[in-house]
Parts: sequence; structure tokens; C-alpha cells
Amino acid sequence: MKKKLHLWHRYLGLVIALPLIIISLTGSILVFKEEIDHLIMPELATVNASPGSRLSYDSLHNTIKQNLPNYEVGSWEVFDDGKTADRVYVLEHGTDTWSKVYLDQYQGIVRAAPQPVDYYLTDWLLDLHYKFLIGDTGLWFTGIISLILMFMGISGLVIYRQFWKKFFTLRVKVKRMAFFSDLHKLVGIWSAPILLILGFTGVYWNISEIIHHEFEHADEPPHLVQGALYNPQLSIDSLMATAKTQMGGFRATYLMFPYEPDLPITFFGEVANTSFVTSEYASVVSFDKETGKQLPNYDIREAPFFLVVVDSFRKLHFGYFAGLTSRIIWCLIGLTPLIFAITGCYLWLKRRKPTRRRQDSSAYSAA
Repeated sequence: MKKKLHLWHRYLGLVIALPLIIISLTGSILVFKEEIDHLIMPELATVNASPGSRLSYDSLHNTIKQNLPNYEVGSWEVFDDGKTADRVYVLEHGTDTWSKVYLDQYQGIVRAAPQPVDYYLTDWLLDLHYKFLIGDTGLWFTGIISLILMFMGISGLVIYRQFWKKFFTLRVKVKRMAFFSDLHKLVGIWSAPILLILGFTGVYWNISEIIHHEFEHADEPPHLVQGALYNPQLSIDSLMATAKTQMGGFRATYLMFPYEPDLPITFFGEVANTSFVTSEYASVVSFDKETGKQLPNYDIREAPFFLVVVDSFRKLHFGYFAGLTSRIIWCLIGLTPLIFAITGCYLWLKRRKPTRRRQDSSAYSAA
């Protein structure tokens, strides 16, 4: 059994080596997505203001409509840290295509024209990480890779089930094959728990997206946006005040407007007294798109345990639950598949050589 498991571990590792390296390297980079955006395009992604001094939502919404009369706001990422610009996702009239703009929420300035959601470098890397740049087909591909990653982590721990004996073993003054073998095992032992978390959360999100795209909306034609699908007289600021009153301590982080006929106006956000792995989008307040009447809330503090766990996947996957420390660790662990690929391929090639020599020798003797 152990021998078969070792073979599966070895050959599946060879099969997924390249795509896993791509996913892992892009993931390591994306851990610092915000910082990279601020560094390479400060004129778009960065603002300089005092936190808490952002303009009203109604004023900003009017600014977007005035600057982009042929677009409708679909969703809106909200920031109030004094340094990160809001990100607004819009749909052009007559299409179902999403575009992205940056908004200076303190001065009321729309920065640059709408661009495809994968136009900027880190957004392109996110699409590569998540879908391999091939749309919904990429969801299946990365989902399979994530499943194999989970198998690799579990099988590695089973194969080296007495791993605690070599928790710190790395022989340096030995032959290269022995050194690579030690390095492969040591890195695997240390990184396996986090890689299992990354693999499991990645599989969950991929399966969820596949179900949403392939099954729930498979027979529905895309809705082409022609105009606002909600009452334009509704005040976003009034809805926000209601949300804060109805759910104590609620702070909106993401606004979603109806981009399909049956959707409500929805505010995602965070509340106080939650776990350190609770995401900033965990709680939800929704409103009727015509009357503004509040619909049932979703307060993560009152949610079933299973849904609380699922919500934690975001911070666990991207590693920002403990600030800079956890992000650095997640970034470094993301680089480990490169070590696995180099050491694993080297060990595989070296172990094949004696077999080849024996086969060549037998063929020579038979002749």
C-alpha cells in the first residue's frame, strides 16, 4: 500500500508540477496585491487623506454616473484607510461585460476610463491564479490541481508518517541526491498543513463557482444591462444608516447593486465581536431595489457554525488573518512547490538511471 501511494505521489507530482508552480507563485505575489498596486500605479490605486473623511455615497455615486453615463454600477469595493482608492465595477449599457475603475473617495474623482477586470497586472495575475486565463474551463482545471495538491499533502504525511523524527533533519555534507531527498521531505513536513488549507479552500471556491456557473445559471441567457435595475431615487446614505442601525457596529466594505432583474441592493461588511479569521464581507444587509425596504439580515455572529467556517476560508486562503506576519509566511509557503518540483524531478531522474542501465545491459547480453 505504501509503495503504491508513493508511486501515485511521485507521478501526480510530476504531472502537476508546472501548473502548481504557476498557481503557487501567483498566489505568493497576490498575498501583497494591495502593496503592489500602490507601488506600480499610485496614480490610480493610492489616495492620501485622513481616514473617516470620505465623501457621501450619494455624492460619489452621482460622480460616477456623471463621468460614466453609458455604464451602470454593478459593485463597489469600499475603503476608508486614507490610502486605498475605492474600486468600482461597472457594466456598459447593452452588454453583460464587467469593467473596473478606481475612485478617489475623498475628492470625488473617477480615475481613468473603465478597463477590463483583468487589465491591470495584479488583476491579470489573479485571473491566471484562479482560472488560468481560460474562463470557466479554468475553474475545472485549477479545481483539479487543488484536489491533487490536497492528495499530495496527505499522501506525503502518510508516506513519511514518522515525520516528527525528521522535523529538523537536513544533511548538508552529503551527496546531492541525499541532500535533495532531505530538503524535499523537510519542506513538505513544514508546509503540508498550510498547503492543505490552501488546497481545500481553493477546491471549495472552485466547486462553488462551477455549481453557480454550470448548473444554477446554465440555461439562462446573459442579461444585457440597458439602465439602472433599481429605483434611482433611493439614497445610498439612507440605506447605509439603516444598515448600521439594524446591525450594531456594521461597517460596509462591499456594495452590490442589481445587475440582474431579481437581485436586491446588498451591502456586505463586518461587525464587531467576531473571530480573527472572520472576513470583512461576513455580514450582509439587503434592501428591496424599488422601495428600499430592508430585507432579512445575515449576521455572521448568529450564523450556523458551518457557515462561520466557510467564511473563514477567505482569510485562511490569502493569509491576512494575523497581519504582516501571516502574510509573509503564506507568501513563503507559496514558493515551496518550486522546491518540490526541482527536488522531486531530480530524484525521479536519478532513480530512473539505474533502471535504464539495467535494461540496456540486459538488451546487450541478449544480443
